[in-house]
Amino acid sequence: MRIELPAKKKLVYEMSIPIRWGDMDAMGHLNNGTYFRYLETARIDWMSSLGVPTNAPEGEGMVIVNAFCNFYRQLEYPGNVLLKMYVSDPARTTFETWGTMARADAPDVVCAEGGATTIWIDYGKQKATTLPDWLRALVSA
Repeated sequence: MRIELPAKKKLVYEMSIPIRWGDMDAMGHLNNGTYFRYLETARIDWMSSLGVPTNAPEGEGMVIVNAFCNFYRQLEYPGNVLLKMYVSDPARTTFETWGTMARADAPDVVCAEGGATTIWIDYGKQKATTLPDWLRALVSA
């Protein structure tokens, strides 16, 4: 099943990630699990850039409740991946994150795209909690 990225979304973060030789699989292209790792890296780096602790056992932060990736073209070593991260659809406790992945030397050719539903939780209580106003404003497209 292919999940489409929405037309209405907001670009919030971009980064370049080097493709490592060890990320390749026996078929000579980037292992499928690595695409999810790239999406995760972008989400974590984006949150860190906002000053949100990403490894604190107390306080509030984000947790992923589902994720997907659509694969269109192979990514291969050597090279760098240009990952663009988008957000949309804030609800009471959740928002959507989306990412596109292209080779840095061909930024207009999307090789893969994916996304995740992100839920804001109270880590101590292990329960969903309302998105902070500053975050809701940031993720509103």
